[in-house]
Amino acid sequence: MYELIQVGEKSYYIQCPAKIGIYHATDSGVYLIDSGNDKDAGKKVRRILEDKGWHLNGIINTHSHADHIGGNHYLQALTGCPVFAGGIEAGFTRYPVLEPSFLYGAYPCKDLRHKFLLAAESTVTDITDKNFPAELEVIPLNGHSFDMIGIRTPDHTVFLADCLSSPATLEKYRISFLYDVEEYLNTLDRVAHMEAAMFVPAHAEVTAEIGGLVQLNRNAIYEIAEDIQTLLETPMCFEHLLKLLFDQYGLVMNFEQYVLVGSTVRSYLSWLKDRGTLTVLIQENQLLWKRV
Repeated sequence: MYELIQVGEKSYYIQCPAKIGIYHATDSGVYLIDSGNDKDAGKKVRRILEDKGWHLNGIINTHSHADHIGGNHYLQALTGCPVFAGGIEAGFTRYPVLEPSFLYGAYPCKDLRHKFLLAAESTVTDITDKNFPAELEVIPLNGHSFDMIGIRTPDHTVFLADCLSSPATLEKYRISFLYDVEEYLNTLDRVAHMEAAMFVPAHAEVTAEIGGLVQLNRNAIYEIAEDIQTLLETPMCFEHLLKLLFDQYGLVMNFEQYVLVGSTVRSYLSWLKDRGTLTVLIQENQLLWKRV
């Protein structure tokens, strides 16, 4: 764990729970692509950079989930480096309490205010800033999060952030976190047609051939959508639907999984309702979901 692996002339990644990319920009200067899940991850990154004699020019955050921005605060305080982020992700990186607040739908209780969902704050520079490395291509990868991006380096290594899950992850968690299902499917279509020397997904194996993994993730979306519609042949409230999905997939609920899976299921419901395959009923002061 936290092994440095080279995948291109100027591209590396650190093997860890959410892969950290490294772009070797100059003889001694590097940019991180994400920073790991907490201060301890930041310390391990610092040691790797020191061992290589590399200076940290900046951190590029693909999106604002805590496991990708958790090392920002430590590394920025240590080096003074800029943290680049864009769109809504920049706001969530500046004000990380927005993440558990968004997931819970209100002020989050203490059970949700911890490093898994709540990173330390960062000072953020927008990715459109003149100091962002111009040779890097920013790739929109919306869907998993609000304005997630990927990065293509000059040696055509593409860092794909969280837009793909491994077969093992899909099997274990079944309902992978999504914000916007339609945008996610559009992102999968774009990724399927990308060409690269190497693809580096944050939560799947590095590969030169991405098509099979894209299809696996796409199939998982449609399977979950069909299961939701089948359950909603009988009108029911959201909480009942969520319980049935946990039961069907053999998931174990805790507070974190309640907000993560619950937020994702609500996103499926929004997508299916907008497509006209679900509707809602208000009965006895309950909002019920039903297949059309």
